[in-house]
Amino acid sequence: MATIRLFASAREAAGRRSDEFAGSTVGDILDAAVDCYGAEFEAVLTTCAVWRNGEPTERDEQVTDNDEIAVLPPVSGG
Repeated sequence: MATIRLFASAREAAGRRSDEFAGSTVGDILDAAVDCYGAEFEAVLTTCAVWRNGEPTERDEQVTDNDEIAVLPPVSGG
């Protein structure tokens, strides 16, 4: 199972910092997270960057059990 790490508003919508999901692609992992966490998480996800093992990724990228998927909402600062 791949580990998903959630930050800022994604963490708040899911109610946790990380979790593990089975899947063969990044999209599978994200879809499983949406199924688990619901519509609020799905809405936040549309604004997020997604990285696999510290690099930007796409939904069709393959994942293994040792991969880490990070969901990073946009950050504002001043």
